[in-house]
Amino acid sequence: MENLEIYDKYKSVPANALKDFDNGNFQGTDINTMWRIKSLTESFGMCGIGWYYDIQRTWNEELKDNGEVLTFAEIKLYIKVDGEWSKGISGVGGNRMLTYVRSKDYFKSSDEAVKMAVTDALGNACRNLGFGADVYWANDKTKYTQVEKEEIVGGAFVLKSGKYDGKTIQQVFEIDPDYCVFCSENAKNFAIKQNFKKCLVDNGYIPEVNV
Repeated sequence: MENLEIYDKYKSVPANALKDFDNGNFQGTDINTMWRIKSLTESFGMCGIGWYYDIQRTWNEELKDNGEVLTFAEIKLYIKVDGEWSKGISGVGGNRMLTYVRSKDYFKSSDEAVKMAVTDALGNACRNLGFGADVYWANDKTKYTQVEKEEIVGGAFVLKSGKYDGKTIQQVFEIDPDYCVFCSENAKNFAIKQNFKKCLVDNGYIPEVNV
């Protein structure tokens, strides 16, 4: 098998396997899981015979700012090429197990969070083989293009959710710098993460970084 054989074969995804999404952080295109499974089976054989995956671990993380709970999964994907099994191809995925519904002030749970996290992890493992490469390339450009459109203002940035809703990052820094550090490392929205980093740098709280 040539190095780019699988990559070139599956880098493009048929239109009926694509779906646009907007998760609140950025817009992009999602790939149907069954297309990936069909493609794996087409090239390597039936699941369990020509390819399979092992779940390495699943875990939950609670967001301190709003109490939401995220579920993550790590898998190893194995494929058989020319009669030999590959080493494990890593994939990590996530989903929300507990979501705070601000408009109704309650938490909504999902009993499919683990399954969806595993599905997401499988997709990310397949990405390492080139599955849907054209889609991921476009999504990455969309993600960072949107960030470029948002001015990185640091402490002047006004938060629109969480326990400090309505406050500027600078105001939050003055009362809860540890929270700012947490958000600079863990915020889901890339632009918000960069604004927290800039505020911390501007206040001399962390060394200067490329924001």
